[in-house]
Formats: sequence, C-alpha cells, structure tokens
Amino acid sequence: MALVSRTRSMLEELVRDGSFKWLMGSRSSFKEEFEEMVKSPTGRKNWIGELSPVANVVVRRCSRILGVSMSELQEDFNAVASDLIKEPSHYARNLLEYCCFRALALSTHVMGYLADKKFRRLTFDMMLAWESPAAASQPLLNMLQVDEDATVGLEAFSRIAPAVPIIANVVISDNLFEVLTASSDGRLQYTIYEKYLICLERAIKKLKSQSESSLLSALRSERREKILELDGTVTTQPVLQHAGISTWPGRLTLTDHALYFEPLRVVSYDKAKRYDLADDLKQIVKPELTGPWGTRLFDKAVLYKSISLLEPVVMEFPELKGHTRRDYWLAIIQEIIFVHRFICKFRITGVEREEALWKAILGVMRLQAIQELSSAGPLRCDALLIFSLCDQLPGGDLILETMANMSASREQETTSNPVGSAMYSISAMGMASSLGFGFGSSSQSHDHTNSRLLVGDIVVGDMTPLEMVVKESKSSYQKVVRAQETVDGVKVDGIDTNLAVMKELLLPIIELGVFLLSVAYWEEPLKSLAFCLVFTFIIIRGWISYSLALLLILFAVFMMMSRILSQGQPLDEIKVAAPPAKNTMEQLLAVQNAITQVEELIQDGNIALLKIRGLLLSIFPQASEKCAMVLLVLALVLALLPVKYIVLLSFLEAFTRYSPPRKASSERFRRRLREWWFSIPAAPVVLESDKEDKKRK
Repeated sequence: MALVSRTRSMLEELVRDGSFKWLMGSRSSFKEEFEEMVKSPTGRKNWIGELSPVANVVVRRCSRILGVSMSELQEDFNAVASDLIKEPSHYARNLLEYCCFRALALSTHVMGYLADKKFRRLTFDMMLAWESPAAASQPLLNMLQVDEDATVGLEAFSRIAPAVPIIANVVISDNLFEVLTASSDGRLQYTIYEKYLICLERAIKKLKSQSESSLLSALRSERREKILELDGTVTTQPVLQHAGISTWPGRLTLTDHALYFEPLRVVSYDKAKRYDLADDLKQIVKPELTGPWGTRLFDKAVLYKSISLLEPVVMEFPELKGHTRRDYWLAIIQEIIFVHRFICKFRITGVEREEALWKAILGVMRLQAIQELSSAGPLRCDALLIFSLCDQLPGGDLILETMANMSASREQETTSNPVGSAMYSISAMGMASSLGFGFGSSSQSHDHTNSRLLVGDIVVGDMTPLEMVVKESKSSYQKVVRAQETVDGVKVDGIDTNLAVMKELLLPIIELGVFLLSVAYWEEPLKSLAFCLVFTFIIIRGWISYSLALLLILFAVFMMMSRILSQGQPLDEIKVAAPPAKNTMEQLLAVQNAITQVEELIQDGNIALLKIRGLLLSIFPQASEKCAMVLLVLALVLALLPVKYIVLLSFLEAFTRYSPPRKASSERFRRRLREWWFSIPAAPVVLESDKEDKKRK
C-alpha cells in the first residue's frame, strides 16, 4: 500500500506542475487518458499497483467495455485463476491477458467492430501493454514515450491477435506478422496494423455483398455456398479455360464448396460449369504451363483434375509479368480442398463443420487484405492459409488432429456448461455471426473447475494443445529450412560435375565392390579361399542375422565416435576434382551420346521382355521346354532344401565360379547359356498410330 501511495503522489505532482508537457510534442489519446486516470479520484482508487502505467490504462478500457471496475476485474481473476497463474513473476501479464481476452470477446459481438477506430487502437495498445505489463518493467517516464510511433514485437502480436479470429490465427500468426513487418525491421507499426484491419473490413464487405447477390444463386442455394472470390469480369484481366485444343474466356467464381466457370458469349455468360471441391473426387490442383496450339510456354495456369472429369481442365490467368494471379487462385482453391479433406478425415459434422469452413473463409479474407495492403511485393499465399500451411509443415497432420480434438471438446463443454459470466470463448462461427452473417452462434463457455482460463484458441497464462503442437511444428520447420539451405548450397550444374561428386561420395562403396570382384575372380587365391571359408562357416552356423546386427552396431559406434571427436570443429568439406570444362558443342555431343546409350539400354530391355514373352507363349517350343524343366528343378530345390543351404549354394556358386577347379567349366556353361539366349526369337510387336486427332475432334 505504501508503494501505491508513493506512486499516486508522484503522479499527482507530475500532473500538477506540468511535467508531462515538455515530453509531449502532440498529445496522444493514450497520454490524455493516462492523465485523466491520474486526476480522477476513481481512477487513482482503481489503480493496480502490480501493473505498469500502460497496462493500467488498457485494463481501464477493458473495465469500461465490461461494465465493471478494475478492482472487480482483479478480484474475479484472483477467484478463478490457479496459484500457478497467480505466481508473482507472471501475475501482471496473466492479469492483463485475462482482462484483454474478456474485453475482446465482448467487443467482437458488436456488429462492424473492425470499422471502429477505438477497437483498432485498443487491440494494438493491448499488444504494447503485453510487452511491458509489470510495474517494474515500465518506469513511469518511459510510459510517457508511448505515442503513435510505438511498435510491437512478434510475441505480443501472436498472443493478442489470435484472440480475434478474423485478425489472426495461432497457426499462421508468425507468417502474418512477418508479412506485416516486412518494411519495418521486424516491429509492427500501428499505421500498418490499422491499414491491415481496414483492408480486412473491406474484404468482409466484399464477401457479404457477393454472397448475398443473385450470382449463381440457383446453384449455390442448396448448400448455402458463399462466394469467396470472383475473377474474369474485367477485360484487362481475363480468365481463359483450356479444354483439349479449345480455349474460352469467361468468369471464374470460387465458393466454399466448388469452382464455377461461365463461358463468355457475345453479351452474356453461358451456363456455368461446376467443378466440385467438397466431395472426395480425388481432386488434383496444381500449376500448369499453357501456350498456343497446345504448347507449354507460359507458367500462368491452374490445372484441375478429378475422377468426375474425362480430361483435366486448365484455367489460365494471363498477366504481363509474373504469375501472381495464378499463385493466389491456386492457393485459395487448394485451401478449400484441404479444409474439406480435413472435415472428411475427422468426420466433422454440424456446427463443428461450419466452424472449420469459417476458419478457411477467414483465412481467405486475411489473404485478400494482405494482397490489398502489399500488392507490390511477392507473397507466399499458402503460408497465410491455415490448412494449406498444415499440409506443408512438418507435423501438420498433428496440428489438424489437435484442431479437430479441440473443436469437439469445446462443443461438448458448451453443451454441458451453461454460459458463464466470467469468460467468453470466441469461435470462428461466433466471429462469422458478429461480422454480419446470419448463421452460427458464438461458442461461449466457462469452467470454474478448470484452472486454465480458455478463450478460443488461447489460454490465459498457459499454452493450449494447439499452440504447443504449432510451436513444435515450426521448430521442426526451421530445421528443415536450415537443412534445405545446405542442400541448395551443394547443388552443382552439369552432368559431368554431378557424376564426379557422386563418384567421390560413393568411393567407399566402389572400393568395397572392387574388393568383392577381386575375391570373386580369385585374383588373389589365398584371400578368396579365406573369404569363402569364413562366410561358409557363418552361413552353416546360422550367424547371418548376428553378422548384420554386428555391422549395424559398428555403424552406430562409428557415428557416436565421430560426433564426440568432431565437437566444436568445422565439418570437413569433401574435395572433388572438377572435370575439365567443355564448350557448348562438346556438351551437346555428350548429351547426344548419353541419350544414345539410354536408348540402347531401353531397346535391350524391351528385347529381353519380348523374349521372356516368347518363352511363356512357347513361340520357340524347344527353348520353352528347357526353361520349364529348369523352373521345375528350381521349384523342387526351393521346396525341399532349407533356406540356409539355398543361401550357401548361392554364395558358393557366386564366389567359386572363377576358382581354378571351376573356371573352365564356368566359362563353357556361360557360353552355352548365351548361345541359347540368342537363339530365342522375340514376340512380335505391331505399332498402331495414335487416335488423338480423332479424340480432339
């Protein structure tokens, strides 16, 4: 109490003698509210000593929204929070989170809250206060520096922004923050944040107006489909559909269940063609190259393929430079496919299904807002969409599984628990309702028996299972990125260079192969004899599995010793002798020779297959009879002899074939076998002309 009294006295003196004014160029609403709080008797009474000045101002705003005093908010927090959450080192931040999340949950039930400048400023000031919530973390004079130029970091944004599902989501918050701070050195400015929310408001109005329009109403009415995007209505940015060799301009519409294309006629659009994205039709959507007369020149198209279509459909998005439109459409189409696969995989129905769809819809709206905000720079669209990102992240399947489990548990809790007065859980469905869409209701719950204070995907003073699995997944992703950087760094160009690198890497295996060949050819009879005796003994004793186990143990010991001995030392680089440089003509000749060799190998393979077909069909009866007799003998051997002896016979056959006693007979046998193989005729082959021209007509 003495500390609080001294703080109040100091504040009153600063206000009385005008000490604030020399620090203020232009008085911000934040500073005015702080001075008002200091001058007001009720404000000084409600001052929370554990909180910093900025946090006190933010909590005061929250108390006004909730209609309770700051002291009552603190008492509610102390009543429902566990001792762990009320630990002194984290008390200020957890109390601030409690007040902020409650105020946000109530504020987002007001229609059109994103258009409210006070709401936009409140959410940003919450992030500022979160970074320095305790009284010790923000001295009084530092508080006076809070102005329009203040910035917030990633951790604060990722903690506060996901409490409003339209602004951010736990899964993509890091990527969203990275895009918003691309031009501000990793710190989020209020001006950019406000522009982002304004663009979000426009995206919401666009979604609402398109969904309520009569466009494709007959086709959309059955499943109440919402129009997410529309393209091809402007002549300067057409959409072209390629089917076979025909190309049609038209209007492309994406809903939360399907893709519609309306071919353009003289003055109107033809009947829409529907390409389903919701049902499990083994859809494949990927980038595609297009060009005149079937050529593959321009990387500006999306290919759609499913089992319901006889041939794939290609949608082209022409533009002068790059393929930004194509990338955007590819990302949002894939997002709708992924969310329906998520729904199908976890058998999500009812309200939970609508909530999953709304998570995808809100992601598309966020992407539209970011595109409007930063239309100049390149953008990784899939990194800002929840389900598309989960498809790429390591452990993304665990994120989806956690989302499904949390959605199901929240629905059960809502059913079993009446609406509480202390905490409101914001869901995507509740967000949709508050944005003006007349379906869904806010999911609200409060569990007094649970020490964790849950607000949507956020827990006061703790991490939800979703946050934990996302954090682990992103940590694994960083490892993948670092590993990929090393992979990109060692890639070299040129066939000769790559062959030289491969030869150097495979040198131990090549040397082992050379040793085995020298043993098999009995170049040094004593070594070959010892090798055969040792492995014959191992096979007879049945120690093959133990030998393999010992080999694996030796590998493991070698790896551990290498790790211990190489700690703190730079990794030795592999030195490869670069092959002599070749000019363009030499490179072309090398490629031609390589293609000729590959062609010869393919021809030899086809001839071998045709001869085997001839043996099976008895085109040459005498050879077929001999082959059949050999197969019968092999079948009897496999049926009657134990596996151990079969392995022994195979080993001895391979490694004693060129021994002095067997060398002459082995060469004679190989010659007769080769003569027999060459005497076998190949099965006939007839090449038929392709009927592609008839199919296209």
